[in-house]
Amino acid sequence: MRSKSSAALLAGSALAVLSFCSSGTAAQSTPRRSLLALSKRDHTLAIVDPNTLKVIGRAPVGPDPHEVIASADGKTAYVSIYGGGRYHALSVIDLVGQKALPDIDTGALNGPHGLTFVGGKLWLTAEGAKAIASYDPAAAKMDWIMGTGQNRTHMIYVTPDQKQIYTTNVSSATVSILEKVTLPPMGPPPGMKPPQGTPPSSSPPGGNQPRMDWNETVIPVGRGDEGFDVSPDGRELWTANAQDGTLSVIDLATRAVVATLDSKTMSANRLKFTPDGKLVMVSLLGGGDLVIYDAASRKEFKRVQIGHGAAGILMDPEGNRAFISCGPDNYVAVLDLKTLEVTGHIDVGGEPDGLAWAVRPDAQ
Repeated sequence: MRSKSSAALLAGSALAVLSFCSSGTAAQSTPRRSLLALSKRDHTLAIVDPNTLKVIGRAPVGPDPHEVIASADGKTAYVSIYGGGRYHALSVIDLVGQKALPDIDTGALNGPHGLTFVGGKLWLTAEGAKAIASYDPAAAKMDWIMGTGQNRTHMIYVTPDQKQIYTTNVSSATVSILEKVTLPPMGPPPGMKPPQGTPPSSSPPGGNQPRMDWNETVIPVGRGDEGFDVSPDGRELWTANAQDGTLSVIDLATRAVVATLDSKTMSANRLKFTPDGKLVMVSLLGGGDLVIYDAASRKEFKRVQIGHGAAGILMDPEGNRAFISCGPDNYVAVLDLKTLEVTGHIDVGGEPDGLAWAVRPDAQ
């Protein structure tokens, strides 16, 4: 159920969408592959045709939307309604019908932010609860919660086998690595003898089945670490440390920082590897450049003027492009990954932020 304040804002967003459609730009059917882009100012999710770079539909979302992700079948989008750690809702969008569905109330998991969709589950961070969780859309419930013990657990990455989870913890200046492990059966406490007369075949407390648990490794990095990404080969994790203006490189095999780069990227917001793993791109909330690093040499490669500040970065694995949300300029910049030049802009609404792909494998 939406809060009263959220409902009022959503009503305004719905009116904005109606106005958009009645102004002569009627929504078109959602293509098999869509670019999703959030507008924080308009409280809308834009559905963009990646071939024409035109907005083909919009749907209202809640107040202060930050991140978006699509389900594996490309039919549903989930949006974190952040509120600086106060709100407790996820907006849900029917991408085929281009309409809002009932919110997911995250309850005590305040401040949902980072999102990913892996193994049929929606995984999220909850800053206000210092936790991460997974939501099962089929059962319509949160089915797992794990505390990090860190401040402002912000962005999240889940490995395809769902056995490792990485998060950045902004105010603690750390990265958490959680690894799923198998433990032996609990058994009786050490030194405890079974009650007199207990048959030898009786099961110990907790049964004879192995137990599943998570081990957490906390790695100190730079101050204000927020955006991060894992290299396509799975060997390194890079973070962008907004308050230090540095980048941290973590070797995932040893779980240690192997390099701290003085990148002069104060106010860094997001960091992404290119699909081939050769370049690393960093957006700056308070700067007009997209900073590009060579991953192998760990040296700055180029700076590209894209506007007056940027947030979300999304790679196009099929089109040799990157999309960058430029909030102060109210557009999404399109970057050619071959020439590293801006080739266009997309108007998705005021103050764009989170970006994602939605792909429907069963669509023509």
